[in-house]
Amino acid sequence: MANRLGASATTSNRRPGFSIQSKLLVMLLAVSISSSLVVGLVGYVSGRDSLRAAAYARLTETRESKAREITNFFTDTENSLVIYSRGSTAINAVGDFTAGFDQLQDAQLAPEQNAAVDTLYADTFAPGLAAASGQQTDPAAFDPSSTAERYLQYQYTDKALDYDKSIQVDDAGDGSAWSAANAKYQDYFRTLIERFGYEDALLLDTTGNVVYSAYKGVDLGTNVNSGPYKGTSLASGYQAALASHDPDYVAISDFEGYQPSNDKPTMWIMSPVGANGTIGGVMALQISLDSINAIMTADQGWQNDGLGSTGETYLAGPDELMRSISRELVENPQQYEKDVVSAGTPPATAARAVEVGGTVLLQPVHTLAVEDALQGQTGVVEGTSYLGTENIAASAPLDITGLNWVIVARVDTSEAFAAVDEFTRNMIIAIVTLIVIVSLLSLLLAQVFARPVRRLVGAVRNVAGGDLNVEVAPGSRDEFGNLGNAFNDMSRSLRIKQSLIDEQTAEKEKLLSTLMPASVVKRYKEGHETIADSHQDVSVLFADLIGYDDFSRALTPERELALLNGIVAQFDEAAARGGVETVRTLREGYLASCGLAVPRVDNVRRMLDFAREITAIIGRFNAQQSTTLSLRIGIDAGAVSSGLVGRASLAYDMWGDAVNLANRVQRVSGASGIFVSQTVRDQMRDAVTFTEAGTIEIDGVTQSVWMVQ
Repeated sequence: MANRLGASATTSNRRPGFSIQSKLLVMLLAVSISSSLVVGLVGYVSGRDSLRAAAYARLTETRESKAREITNFFTDTENSLVIYSRGSTAINAVGDFTAGFDQLQDAQLAPEQNAAVDTLYADTFAPGLAAASGQQTDPAAFDPSSTAERYLQYQYTDKALDYDKSIQVDDAGDGSAWSAANAKYQDYFRTLIERFGYEDALLLDTTGNVVYSAYKGVDLGTNVNSGPYKGTSLASGYQAALASHDPDYVAISDFEGYQPSNDKPTMWIMSPVGANGTIGGVMALQISLDSINAIMTADQGWQNDGLGSTGETYLAGPDELMRSISRELVENPQQYEKDVVSAGTPPATAARAVEVGGTVLLQPVHTLAVEDALQGQTGVVEGTSYLGTENIAASAPLDITGLNWVIVARVDTSEAFAAVDEFTRNMIIAIVTLIVIVSLLSLLLAQVFARPVRRLVGAVRNVAGGDLNVEVAPGSRDEFGNLGNAFNDMSRSLRIKQSLIDEQTAEKEKLLSTLMPASVVKRYKEGHETIADSHQDVSVLFADLIGYDDFSRALTPERELALLNGIVAQFDEAAARGGVETVRTLREGYLASCGLAVPRVDNVRRMLDFAREITAIIGRFNAQQSTTLSLRIGIDAGAVSSGLVGRASLAYDMWGDAVNLANRVQRVSGASGIFVSQTVRDQMRDAVTFTEAGTIEIDGVTQSVWMVQ
């Protein structure tokens, strides 16, 4: 019957469902796979965002670097021009060339000389300008009108318009004052152009005449106020510079097609020539487009500049046209033409850019990045580039006086986010691999951990041996899991209770050790209700801290207590070192004994040493805190009693004649110091020097009070 009942109970307690091994396998697979997916998803999102942010940061850094370079280029050019125009060489040159030019207005040109100048414009300049600009050109519109202009162009302008030859001519040998000035200054301006990369250097007098040109082009001798170039940016910049009457004024013109340069994009930087309030003319330097392109393309080293195979930086003006060259035009002109036409650039414009090998004032850049920058915004956007590709672009306005330019650093998104795509592929591979590995491990672990009873048995034995820190791993919802959880609860409960008991015992021991000597603690713990002892040879010290009230009056309670605790802590340390027992501590009082808990034959000497040491402690405190505290100490030796006082609130105290006398001798004088009774003085008279400080009366008998020197 009993066996049948046991079997029935066992059967009824068995719950249907998976086996422990099956449950463990499902749990491990579910937890591991879901964890892998969650970690992978979080890692993917975080990594993708980090890589995208890094791509934005790199592009922004490139934009800022190029912005600094191009801004510094113009700043250096402005500063250099001001130095040139204020220098004596430029001032003297303007004066000499102007005087020579004025003399040439009365020069006589032979018919063949005039014919040679006309032929230059009809056969060379006009056809070249028409071919470069794509428009018909009337040579009569540019034919020199003044005698001086015709004379200079006949003498100095190369008949084939080979300006590299013209700049090398220092003196035409005609004996004119202008030629003498050119012989004097040509080398200076030629060196300036060659060393600093300018396209040309012009000097203009105060009436608008170009009295000097380093390259001696067709603009030599022309008048920018009335001649064929009166509507150019050179003319407007000249007029602004001359009207400023300020030698430090600098005018910078934006790019525009300039006919003397075959309608190539040209920009000028101009400044008045003169000093001390006298302006003799204007100096104009033609800024090299190659210099600007070299900065923006890093001398065509885009990859070395961190821009990969599709990145570039370019400049744009308020008309949303480029002010620097396109990278793709440099590297693949045919592909450039196809891409920009597909993106909406007129085919004629694209063909023209390929023909002239440049995109300045030709290539439109109607992109979101350029539009934002022209509105004064700085940032990074994603959108379509002028090439029709999807890109990220970092744009910003440039701070260049006189120019409303913006800078754009761009790179195709396919390249910028290539690291993101690679990271995604690697993340997917890693997650799949991890799931496979976890599945295999789960199969193995399910078999290994199918028998958790072994751990329970071992844990129970450890607890029985006194190890309360034992716990078993949580189990699933079966009999072994419930048993494991119950065991863990029991183990934790035992551990917590034991910990509380240990803490309470330690706290009680610590508290008792601070309230009474160890011997009294032992008797108290043994259950003694009345604990009192008599001691025959004990030294007693009673010390008052003088001046602390005045010192602490300006302190906060927290600061006052911290300083007082610091003093008392030093007193206690000194007492421990000297074998002195602290009996009671008050706010301005300190009661100590020597020979109470541990009998000592030299208790009087120890107490005097302790008195000197705490006096020194107060001295050091005064030096540190700039105070004038002092101690009034009384010492006596004799019989005392000690014990526990009170029931609900225990206190260890000491009383007797020696205690009373120690308190009285320190009050015999209002002064600070170490005061001792006659008994102490008699014992230590051979070792310590005393002086009589007064007398007290004890039971009708007058005793002397002595002060330690």
